[in-house]
Amino acid sequence: METAFLGGRNVLLQSESNTEFNTVTAYGQDYVEINTVQYRHAVYFAPEGDVSPLDANSVGDITETLLKKITGLATVRSDPMAFLDADPAPALPEDAPEVVLIGTGSTQRFLPHGVAESLTRLGIGVEAMTTQAAARTYNILMSEGRHVIVALLTHEEPQS
Repeated sequence: METAFLGGRNVLLQSESNTEFNTVTAYGQDYVEINTVQYRHAVYFAPEGDVSPLDANSVGDITETLLKKITGLATVRSDPMAFLDADPAPALPEDAPEVVLIGTGSTQRFLPHGVAESLTRLGIGVEAMTTQAAARTYNILMSEGRHVIVALLTHEEPQS
């Protein structure tokens, strides 16, 4: 069951939740709900595993280091001898996501220039969109069995 988002009202994305996978079940002006549990702060998660707090209150707080942390690439060490190989591109871990969705609040905002560059060079897509659009897109990709990570900011005040 899905309802429309109208002027600050709550949105029900899924009427039922399969707790085997992290599913966005609702979204409101100041919260996101995953498997019927409300979070009133920014979070990130994949289809399986923990829902973790995101150390960001706005798009400007999202850094390359933070993106690497949420994708699990912060702990990947590059091979110091890789320059000897014909293709020096670093190998991705098996659990690396195909795409990272960033929900930027009630308004779409773009990530600061260059923040996602290291991920896109590795073949990981990074997309910024409203939190509502990111929640819906995540649910669709997750239901298709895609390896996706979503980071959702709650409502962000417009910049003056």
